[in-house]
Amino acid sequence: MPGHDPPNDQHSAYRLAAQDEEFLLGDSMRGVRFLLEYAKAEERLRSWGVASTIVVFGSARVLQGGSSDPAATTATMPEGARPRRGATSARWYEEARRFGRIASERGGALRPVEGLRRNVVATGGGPGIMEAANRGAYDVGAPTIGFNIRLPLEQVPNAFTTPDLTFQFHYFAMRKMHLAMRAAALVVFPGGFGTFDELFEVLTLRQTEKAAKVPIVLFDPGYWRRVVNFEALVEEGMIEEEDLGLFDFADDAEEAWSCLIRRGLLAGEAEPAPGS
Repeated sequence: MPGHDPPNDQHSAYRLAAQDEEFLLGDSMRGVRFLLEYAKAEERLRSWGVASTIVVFGSARVLQGGSSDPAATTATMPEGARPRRGATSARWYEEARRFGRIASERGGALRPVEGLRRNVVATGGGPGIMEAANRGAYDVGAPTIGFNIRLPLEQVPNAFTTPDLTFQFHYFAMRKMHLAMRAAALVVFPGGFGTFDELFEVLTLRQTEKAAKVPIVLFDPGYWRRVVNFEALVEEGMIEEEDLGLFDFADDAEEAWSCLIRRGLLAGEAEPAPGS
């Protein structure tokens, strides 16, 4: 009623759309928010000249050293998560860290060509295997990317991603798009549902030729053959035998790097960023 409403210039309808948080967070603006999540990360990646990435997936629950002292790793682990301890876990962490170093030193992330960097190590930005791979790149002074996701149990980025390349997403789909769109290779360490989701999405994109050919390496064949019976999928006619050729297995960081090179990974010189 007149006399009870705020003056017109103080009403929410009068607010500039770009400054109206209630409007921007409403259902009608979901597509715009999706675009913003694409554009913000894309702008930063281009400013750093990131032409391609090597994406490392793996469990957030793997502890450095496998000891009872989780140190920095469990500081970012979801509340209630049961960390994986022991010698095998420690080895996965150290090999992921070693791989991050190898990929950064040999792949081109340290040596931009005409302002472009190739094979920058990228992860989901969290603890465990992700932390280890980012840490390996950090050890040698290379830029390294963390594509974090906002979760009900707050995820905090690990300490080893480059601050200017540490992103946070609301939408899983946009995060996956950024993980995949510059990926020149994929190395997948042991993990759970999240790791499976990311692995099989990339395998599906490759199987259906919706993505360019990229080398894919599964780390620790004993783990992967135990938790996924790939041959049974062929026997049941769910995939073709040739689909098993979409990936290799490796048992240490050096072997993983060799598999990527053998599969055609271009190391050293950079190429134009996608869409440039």
